[in-house]
Amino acid sequence: MNKNKETFDKKWILLTNDDGYSSPGIKALARSLRKVARVFVVAPDRERSAIGHGLTFFNPIRAHEIRNDDGLVIYKSDGTPTDCVLLGIHQLMETPPDLVISGINRGANLGDDVTYSGTVGAAMEGAIQAIPSIAVSLNSMEEFDFESAARFTAGIAEILLQKKLPDGVFLNINIPAIDFSLVKGVEITFQGRSIYHQKIVKRVDPKGNNYYWITGATPDGEPIEGSDFWAVKNNSISITPLHLSLTNMSYIDELKNWKFSI
Repeated sequence: MNKNKETFDKKWILLTNDDGYSSPGIKALARSLRKVARVFVVAPDRERSAIGHGLTFFNPIRAHEIRNDDGLVIYKSDGTPTDCVLLGIHQLMETPPDLVISGINRGANLGDDVTYSGTVGAAMEGAIQAIPSIAVSLNSMEEFDFESAARFTAGIAEILLQKKLPDGVFLNINIPAIDFSLVKGVEITFQGRSIYHQKIVKRVDPKGNNYYWITGATPDGEPIEGSDFWAVKNNSISITPLHLSLTNMSYIDELKNWKFSI
């Protein structure tokens, strides 16, 4: 790293997450990213996992600066991860960032989970705003050393500060939670399919009113070779290029043959 330090000193990375500004993953990532660029953190003030690409429309959003020195700026916000990206780009930063990074998330974001993930939702918003963006997750829900994953992510950031992604494309990176010396390599993957075990439990509060709790085990994934699930299961880092369009282009002609009437 730092071969082009003068160039990188002029670059800004907007960093966010959905685990909150004080999570160990975002702290480790900020430390590593500062070796390749200036870092501007705008992150939720609390856990906002599984909020997807949610925006706050009907309440004010507040943001409070808690640090601004030595090339590191940190704001905490009561908004969603997507709100945080928009706040950073359009209000808090003097100029738009050169790169948006969301993570490092505690727990993988594989397969269909990308639609639920606040981590991925924030990177998606970066792509909507036409800024190169990545989401980074570590496949562990337990306490773990994020430092190696952070150093790897900083290496990806260094590449993206020089290269561009196609319009509407962003990267979803998932890292196995093992000693980094055991990681087999990097696989470029496609989004797999999740197998969910969710349940909705009905309970009664002290006043006799029903309430419901979504619970269940962590989803499995179909172990199809080349998928994100397959890569992480085989101790490789998964990098999946996602894109904003959800249109199934191959099915358009089939639908045109249907006989719709008004």
